[in-house]
Amino acid sequence: MTTPAIPKLKLISFKLCPYVQRTVITLLTKNVPYEIDYIDLNNPPAWFKALSPLGKVPVMQVNDDQVLFESSVIQEYVDEITPPSLHPVDPLVKAKNRAWIAFGGELMGMNGLHGIVHEQDQQACDQIIASIRGLLERLEQVHSGERFFNGATFNLIDAAYAPMLMRFELLKSHCDLDVLEGLPKLQAWQRELMTLDAVQNSVVPELPQLYRGMISHYDGVMAKRLK
Repeated sequence: MTTPAIPKLKLISFKLCPYVQRTVITLLTKNVPYEIDYIDLNNPPAWFKALSPLGKVPVMQVNDDQVLFESSVIQEYVDEITPPSLHPVDPLVKAKNRAWIAFGGELMGMNGLHGIVHEQDQQACDQIIASIRGLLERLEQVHSGERFFNGATFNLIDAAYAPMLMRFELLKSHCDLDVLEGLPKLQAWQRELMTLDAVQNSVVPELPQLYRGMISHYDGVMAKRLK
């Protein structure tokens, strides 16, 4: 049986985007050829406005004439066209993983990690940190406690959480804020994922400096903690 040819894949991103990184990790893990085009979201080119239904990244062009959007959808598509799947085989475990991937998306939003970086009011920032800590405690409870989320095997859910865990590491380094303190399973998971080539190579080399610059730009609570 002949394996279908992998289509031409091109990602549209900007260099700080954690959601695009999910797909890049999946592509690198599976050794799938792809292109990536970085844009300035504050001044996007006209072609991008026509291409992206929501005006957001990531967007993936497939064979130049088809467009996918939404990070989890793109990640799933890449996984499905390049067997074997990075999802668990058991349908219930797979479904639960999908639910926890969506949970991780919430953790990165304005009520989570991005909100911590944005917030200019100390009390509001403390509330966001407390909220995200509560969500992380729930994640700690369902983690396998082994190398990866489900156990010894790297799955799609690990690729989905690696960008957030990388940014937690940057937040700790730049601002001395450790949101994973007292969560040993998540701390070990973070350390394990950060050693993987697919994770290390899924971002531009200057990401730490760019992330620091973003924190400074927002001039919020975290900007005052920059070391």
